[in-house]
Amino acid sequence: MSTKNVSPGTCPCGGPSLAACCGPYIAGAALPPTAEALMRSRYTAYTQRNEDYLRATWHPRTRPQDAILDKDENLRWLGLEIKSALRLRQRKAELPDNPDSDTVEFVARFKVGGRAHRLHEVSRFLREPDPDLGGTPRWFYLDGTFPE
Repeated sequence: MSTKNVSPGTCPCGGPSLAACCGPYIAGAALPPTAEALMRSRYTAYTQRNEDYLRATWHPRTRPQDAILDKDENLRWLGLEIKSALRLRQRKAELPDNPDSDTVEFVARFKVGGRAHRLHEVSRFLREPDPDLGGTPRWFYLDGTFPE
């Protein structure tokens, strides 16, 4: 799903509206039920410059110690595209099925200082008990690779 030319009422990730899509996750009213929902909400958090949500959803093992966002960077997010899940299913077919591990491939477009860029990433996610939520399982972003 592409979010090019997102209308004002849509969620930054391309969903129907912030309130019906990523808003409840970012506000802490609900947990993303899938790795893709978490990835979309993290994209939305980047557009909102929400460092707290990005930290809370980054796996503690790989979470950066330093700031995730640069307050001085003039960055504007332009859209999100979820790539075909077919390639991901094919890759997963070679691995043992683990319902608490998932992968999402996406392209995010952004501008820095008027120059357009794209981030193409295959992100890995884990679902684990969160000690901050009394052990309730939740999805975490683990890490990502950048295909050519």
